[in-house]
Amino acid sequence: MANNKFVTVATVQERFNLTNFTPELNLEDAHVTVADVNRPALQLHGFYEHFEPSRIQVIGNVEVAYLSKKSDEEKVESFSKLFSYDIPCVIFCRGEEPGPILLQEAVKAKVPILGTDRSTSEFMSALIFSLNMDFAPYTTIHGVLVDVYGEGLLITGESGIGKSEAALELIRRGHRLVSDDVVEIRRPNNERLYGRAPSITQYLIELRGIGIIDVKSLYGVEAVKDEQRIDLVIKLEDWTKEKEYDRLGMTDEYMNILGIDVTCHSLPIRPGRNLAIICETAAVNHRQKKMGYNAAEELYRRVQNNIDNN
Repeated sequence: MANNKFVTVATVQERFNLTNFTPELNLEDAHVTVADVNRPALQLHGFYEHFEPSRIQVIGNVEVAYLSKKSDEEKVESFSKLFSYDIPCVIFCRGEEPGPILLQEAVKAKVPILGTDRSTSEFMSALIFSLNMDFAPYTTIHGVLVDVYGEGLLITGESGIGKSEAALELIRRGHRLVSDDVVEIRRPNNERLYGRAPSITQYLIELRGIGIIDVKSLYGVEAVKDEQRIDLVIKLEDWTKEKEYDRLGMTDEYMNILGIDVTCHSLPIRPGRNLAIICETAAVNHRQKKMGYNAAEELYRRVQNNIDNN
């Protein structure tokens, strides 16, 4: 199936504050369709087997040093061959600049040439991560995402059950809002999920009876965050007397999001329960488990020792 997703070179240029060496070209017309990048050292030497032209071409010290040993005629031949492929753009790293021959061939072939002062490896890593987020599998979930002590806490539940109110109390306790009502979730790799707010509702919370509030304006920039890894799900539900709820936490429940199982706790709602404190404690406890300590297992160990000693 064809991949219809793309990112314009203009977006990449703005995102990484890149120098544009070809201002006469429209960067909106150049599209990036894959997350991988390529260093074209072999291509500049004439080897094009297994070459993937849809990748951004990144040039560092090695390629610049190689090009410096070529004659003008050889440079024209190398560049014209490279630009005969439909590549999205070429990016020079470490403050290197393209020579007039390369620029001439690039403009002729309508291939944008950009530049950055960042080191080649560091820039490639940041670029690949950014593009992976753009092309990652994607879904939306009705809920609230909050950064609690560095843990991404996704609060779900039926409409009106109190998700936004819990998030607001967490914000007042010093934690940060990522998204309210709708959470856009992306899976850039097979291990992690990242959530963010749709641009239209970013930094906003809806409180029934009050309306829309702007968290960033009311509580400052320290109360919001643009993006957060999702570590834990809290599912709010109405308390029912007939249902048995986990009281020890010996076994973990999971919620599958985009093929990744995320630890999930079902939290029954009753009058008098402070949801914010419970959510905060759940996030800290989850963090403690990741660090190797499980309070439920510690209780089980103490009980077993007590039995053995008696």
